[in-house]
Amino acid sequence: MNCYQCGEVVTASDRFCEECGSSLVTPNPPANDNSCQKCGAPPSKIDAQRYCIECGFRQVAISNDRVELQPAPNLAGASDRGRRHHQNEDAIALKIIEPDTYIIVLGDGVSSSQHPELASQAAVTACIEAIEIAIQQGSEPATAICQGVDAALIAVAKIPIDPTSDIDPSSTTIVTAIVRDNIATIGWLGDSRAYWIAPDKSLQLTQDDSWMRDAIESGTFTPAEAAASPYAHAIVRWLGADTADDGKPNLTTFPIPSAGYLLLCTDGLWNYAPDPNFLHYLIQQAPHSDSRSIARHLTEYANQQGGQDNITVGILVISDREIVA
Repeated sequence: MNCYQCGEVVTASDRFCEECGSSLVTPNPPANDNSCQKCGAPPSKIDAQRYCIECGFRQVAISNDRVELQPAPNLAGASDRGRRHHQNEDAIALKIIEPDTYIIVLGDGVSSSQHPELASQAAVTACIEAIEIAIQQGSEPATAICQGVDAALIAVAKIPIDPTSDIDPSSTTIVTAIVRDNIATIGWLGDSRAYWIAPDKSLQLTQDDSWMRDAIESGTFTPAEAAASPYAHAIVRWLGADTADDGKPNLTTFPIPSAGYLLLCTDGLWNYAPDPNFLHYLIQQAPHSDSRSIARHLTEYANQQGGQDNITVGILVISDREIVA
């Protein structure tokens, strides 16, 4: 069978289309322009803020359909709705704490949950605010990230939801990095990623909290079999009121060895470019070497490949003069 909204192949057991997020539990597509654009609920089910009270989908374009941030020449981010989703359910926040501490936070709202766009925005806003306070109070980066993710979890859990709905509570992935003194400290939940990109050695710094990774590492499936599974993109950890564990982030540190790029991104980009070396190639194809141009180029590339998901990237450009021996 196919999704009525985007035509993607889906299975009979799917509740939502993996590609565009449309509900598959409603047998008929929207009847008219005033009905819910996702589930087809009648106009009487659309509230004053243009949210559908049946499925939670917002009917109007919101201001984060396309976002570009550049707080410094070497730090930028971009978030784009993509070509298939009705709204941007990703969010990004960037911060510089003088003199040289950089903070990047990305979130990817889970499309099968209620108000995923609110979840990602609430998470990144609460996280970066808490991290900034913790750093200014003298906390180490790993501690600050844990405090930031704790604050994000609380913020997401406070989002009003319909308790009678069979749709999951609001939830989101999160990945965040603090860069200070040539060390990147990274925390994450879900499958949004961090990469180190450099000419001599590019690396994926995070490991996805995903069904596919678990299936491969357990030996149950080969990489090819896991990638072909309908569960390939299912995540096993996230932030939300129904978080299955304590919500503590995975943590890693990476001593920055040379000039290069710290790249954080949601799966809207890495689904098209999972290999770190290919990401290096893409960055080198950007028309300019500044951070904004690179962030924009990467989102445009994902859109050119089909833009089947929201696309968000945050990038910190590390030059030779910023590496302290």
